[in-house]
Amino acid sequence: MAATGEALTPQGYIQHHLTNLQVGEGFWTWHIDSLFFSVGLGVLFLWLFRSVGKKATTGVPGKLQCFIEMIVEFVDGSVKETFHGRNPVIAPLALTIFVWVFMMNFMDMVPVDWIPELAAAAGIPYMKVVPTTDLNITFSLAIGVFLLIIYYSIKVKGVSGFVKELTLQPFNHKAMIPVNLLLESVTLIAKPISLALRLFGNLYAGELIFILIALMYGANMALSALGVGLQLGWLIFHILVITLQAFIFMMLTIVYLSMAHEDH
Repeated sequence: MAATGEALTPQGYIQHHLTNLQVGEGFWTWHIDSLFFSVGLGVLFLWLFRSVGKKATTGVPGKLQCFIEMIVEFVDGSVKETFHGRNPVIAPLALTIFVWVFMMNFMDMVPVDWIPELAAAAGIPYMKVVPTTDLNITFSLAIGVFLLIIYYSIKVKGVSGFVKELTLQPFNHKAMIPVNLLLESVTLIAKPISLALRLFGNLYAGELIFILIALMYGANMALSALGVGLQLGWLIFHILVITLQAFIFMMLTIVYLSMAHEDH
């Protein structure tokens, strides 16, 4: 596929699929495709769950209602087992993170050329369809969680309590305050970085494998049967990957917020 209508080299094909549709320059560069799909999937999630909630019945539930209830019960059980504070926001937040991240990850199940080809036919040169393969999206999610950690740490422990937590742990001595502050600051900052990079790395690698397989059998028709088989095999395995990554992001968020609610 080519944005210009010319055949792409293998390197150009890979680079084309890994390039976002961008506007702006420098720090103010906007990835339009990532924003479109992430916001669109978020709206779809809200509409779907609200629609099912409004139509929910105490009688025999439909298949969709049953599926939604299973997700809600699963997330609620995970929160009850992991979160040790009392906060009505945590369970809805965990549900939103799990479903939203899963939906963004699930876009990796769409064959790599379908949407970009449609976009090229409409005159759009680039179109990445998996928002979680964009560091801007994963870091945005992680920064949101980080801000909640800071907010609840200060709300539960107070400013002085939060400062003491950073300066008097793990060594409870005034002489060790600089060392404690360095260690705790690194630990605190590592939380959003690890959240963002873990999700991005796994989904980026998965997308790249799909692209490489498509490139392999697309360039040689004799290998097309093998390529389809490899795509199908990786697709089945990748379903586990995208679900697991959504679950890990949700669970780490719950754990971090539970730690923020602990008043030492």
